[in-house]
Amino acid sequence: MIELTDDAFYETLKKYDRCCIDYCLMKDDQPYQEETSHRKAVLFAMEKISALSPSDSLEIHISRAEAVRIDSRKLFAFPDRPWKHNVNGTVLYDNVYEDGKIPYWYAFLEPPHATGPIMQDGKIIRNHYAKEDFDIVNRTLFPMGTDHLVIYSWTTDWSDYFDDGHEWWGAACWSIYDPQMERYAVILVSATD
Repeated sequence: MIELTDDAFYETLKKYDRCCIDYCLMKDDQPYQEETSHRKAVLFAMEKISALSPSDSLEIHISRAEAVRIDSRKLFAFPDRPWKHNVNGTVLYDNVYEDGKIPYWYAFLEPPHATGPIMQDGKIIRNHYAKEDFDIVNRTLFPMGTDHLVIYSWTTDWSDYFDDGHEWWGAACWSIYDPQMERYAVILVSATD
């Protein structure tokens, strides 16, 4: 595997400095082999994250990870009304957790320490991340569209990377193969307050 560190996606992601999702883009010099290739990509991404803080290296037991193939509509689904307010103004979420995992939209829009303002030409255009931002990130990440992607959703009990998320806010792991671009994206989520 080779990490694609110079991809335009990473420039777009810099605009979202409060994002707590770890993204890793890569190519493989080996032919695509369904779940085997995805497992290899997830391990590669986790090892990259672990290398960023060698004093606090992660325990990784990829052989314990289980995956289920999902449709792209499930990963990129965005509810019509993702949140509501009660009489006190508190944001409440309906059915955010599914099988103990948080959905991708929630991981992007609702990090534990809130999102910051979105700037354009030196002016604040929004005070927090919105669906438009989620769409911008994903259009940059998958410039050929999302309908053709091969996606696996992974369990989160195989590395201590996910411990913080299990404590409170949530955890998730997805591997995505884009056959048109012949590249992988791994999305890892785990955070707490």
